[in-house]
Amino acid sequence: MQKNTSHSGFKKSAVMPGPNDAALFTDLYELTMLQAYFHENMNQEAVFSLFVRRLPRERNFLMACGLDTVLAYLENLTFTRDSLDYLRSLGQFSDSFLEWLGHFRFTGSVRAVPEGTPVFANEPILEITAPLPQAQIIETFVMNQIHLQTLLASKAWRVVTAAQGRTVVDFGARRMHGTDAALKAARAFHIAGVTATSNVLAGKLYDLPVTGTMAHSYIQAHDNETDAFKAFVSSFPETVLLVDTYDTLAGIQKVIELADTLGDDFRVKGVRLDSGDLLTLSRKVRQTLDGAGLHQVEIFASGNLDEYRIADLIEAGAPINGFGVGTHMGVSLDVPCVDIVYKLCEYGGEGKLKLSSGKPVFPGAKQVFRTEQTGRFVKDVIGCMDENLPGNPLLERVMQNGQRLPAGFPDLNAIQNDAEIQTARLPEPIADIHPADPPYPVEISPKLTALQQQIKKTFLKQ
Repeated sequence: MQKNTSHSGFKKSAVMPGPNDAALFTDLYELTMLQAYFHENMNQEAVFSLFVRRLPRERNFLMACGLDTVLAYLENLTFTRDSLDYLRSLGQFSDSFLEWLGHFRFTGSVRAVPEGTPVFANEPILEITAPLPQAQIIETFVMNQIHLQTLLASKAWRVVTAAQGRTVVDFGARRMHGTDAALKAARAFHIAGVTATSNVLAGKLYDLPVTGTMAHSYIQAHDNETDAFKAFVSSFPETVLLVDTYDTLAGIQKVIELADTLGDDFRVKGVRLDSGDLLTLSRKVRQTLDGAGLHQVEIFASGNLDEYRIADLIEAGAPINGFGVGTHMGVSLDVPCVDIVYKLCEYGGEGKLKLSSGKPVFPGAKQVFRTEQTGRFVKDVIGCMDENLPGNPLLERVMQNGQRLPAGFPDLNAIQNDAEIQTARLPEPIADIHPADPPYPVEISPKLTALQQQIKKTFLKQ
């Protein structure tokens, strides 16, 4: 393994990377391979396929997400003079290679399943076709973004499904793994059906609904709960009041007293429960509010929620109108990663594969054909790109010659709507938060199987 941490003479800049540093978001071995390709003049067209080898037991499918980020990156990928100076300081790269890198642009094409599409093991989420160095250098970024956003969209879909039409709000930014993750998560959550986010920057960047009212610290900063409620409602009349800072049921009584004081001017929309036995408390709170004639005041719950707790609460009849979900959804706590890979499957017009045990790679550019009956998906077949098999082909061309095509510019709300339509067509056991048995059927076409065997025989003879 090559290692060189010396970069004397290179001056460190700000802690936060700028947008022009994106080309350096790569593993060093991508660049060492690139220099070797450069000196070997290996520049023929390559096809790389990104897919998940196997699904975790806790996931019946994954929701593809992150394509928009990848396409934006590919359109703008360039090495700045500052980036090249840093690479030169490492002492590993030739001047001729760095000069070539200074003119680097992505000129290839991308075929991908639309964001929001349910995908299964070994199915290409996207395939990159480009000169080998171009397709190679982008591996780290592409995997990073598709992995994160697919993982989180898949988790959020489960939370939304468990909520059965009730409001779900993203509360997770403060415990996510960095600012970029929190921003991309909010977008992924929206695609999966999450109603709104507390993340203001994500709201600005992606035009998402934002929501939020108060924290316990606001209540604590006042002399008493009543004063806090009165003061906040004077600024935000249609707010949701947090009632569990000291004693939940006592807090509800103060809300009722506030309603009596304000009369027709009382416009509080709801109360939030953030701790304790949410089932018991929500029942008592609903009963107390209804007894005071405050039927319009809704109950919002938060506090270490995930799809399983939400499903249990709803099954038990908890009178909760909405849920704020943070850490469990924000980091996909039960399944924090999936076995996503980005593999070379064709170079110079010849199919490529791996023979490593348990890590199959199907050669060549591929297509996924999805068939349905009576409004439900029944089977997928992974075939060669040039096959014409029954079913709907999932991968579509979204970039050509390094520029997005119209299919690469879908509206975010249209993606969300299509994701809802697609997941509604899954077989009922697959569209459930509990493991399906048997799993969704995915087959390999005879032509692709034959191609794999043919190439395997050729390699074994060498």
